[in-house]
Amino acid sequence: MMQTNPVRVLNVLGTTNLGGAESRVMELYRALDRTKVQFDFLVHTEKEGQYDQEIRSLGGRIYAVPRFRGLNLSAYKRALRRFFQEHHAFAAVQGHMTSTAAFYLPIAKKAGIPVTIAHARSAGVDRGLKGMVTKIVRAPLKYRADYCFTCSAEAGEAVYGRAWVQQGKVWTIPNAIDTKRFLFDASVRSQVRSELGLADKFVIGHVGRFGFMKNHSYLVDIFAELCKMRDDAALVLIGKGELEGAVRDKVRTLGLSDRVVFLGNRFDVERYYQAFDYFVFPSVFEGLPGSVVEAQAAGLQCLVSDQVTREAALTDLAVYKSIEEPPAGWASEIMRNAKKALHREEHSGTIEKIFRDKGFDVRQQAAAMEAFYISGVNPPGHVTPYRSFDKKGR
Repeated sequence: MMQTNPVRVLNVLGTTNLGGAESRVMELYRALDRTKVQFDFLVHTEKEGQYDQEIRSLGGRIYAVPRFRGLNLSAYKRALRRFFQEHHAFAAVQGHMTSTAAFYLPIAKKAGIPVTIAHARSAGVDRGLKGMVTKIVRAPLKYRADYCFTCSAEAGEAVYGRAWVQQGKVWTIPNAIDTKRFLFDASVRSQVRSELGLADKFVIGHVGRFGFMKNHSYLVDIFAELCKMRDDAALVLIGKGELEGAVRDKVRTLGLSDRVVFLGNRFDVERYYQAFDYFVFPSVFEGLPGSVVEAQAAGLQCLVSDQVTREAALTDLAVYKSIEEPPAGWASEIMRNAKKALHREEHSGTIEKIFRDKGFDVRQQAAAMEAFYISGVNPPGHVTPYRSFDKKGR
């Protein structure tokens, strides 16, 4: 029988603001054949999200439930039951917010939704009590989802456990992007650098939320050391978050305010990758950071924390370094490779093929995901082969 209406898939997120998971979901959403598969969203806030307008323009619906705050578990479950009793005509529910997926996926299943998916996108948790609660709440998740997806082997192990990965029960779905959107463009580079007043500067770039995991304080220390080595160094930071104020204070204290640009969130982030000379990413933990993938697509030299999975190194542009080292070591590494950063156009011809071959091209992924959502079987990723690894050798 010919399909007349698209199947609808519910994506569960914290918000629809600019962020790592949200950006990856939106990349896939734009690339889908929406006559076959349509996305809807369940978020944990009543506030308008930065992607809401685009979602509605693409035909998606946005629903909201209250955020789980620990002591409101009964009320949270009641809200979920009410929602899924009223809205259960989905082919699948995909939970990108794994902190509470062990609650909402079984409720969705009981309401009659045929396929439930947990999608691990981070290999760590916040510090303190919040992180401890997250680990406890999501411990049974692997038993409560029909499919366990992950963006990397490390994230899969962190969320579902080593044994689950070892037994081949976790499917790796690459954080695919629209590669063409990020390829190096000299004219855009010149335009953006002029707009920012950085035409003659050596620009270090970073894209990420101002939170503990991104390690902005250490990044500022690296930049301070680089400034001792180069008079033309500038730092551009893209993102928002609860620690932005603390980072701004540190920049002022170090006397670097005239050399650091805070741009907030940007929908056209691909333009700013063109303006960078080097991408620096000293995270404490990640799943598989989309910004490192995007930076490589733009042909940027990338210096990346050794706490980030090597699965993010799609090209030889990504070099890893320990965040236990003094910041001066990172600055010296940037200086050693500064000349390479001037030849980005040399990489454009091969990057698209590399991304396709490694499963990181979103158009290729969209076609495979469409087939999965329609059939409900045979996910398009691969079962991560288990291997013992350490931070230096994985």
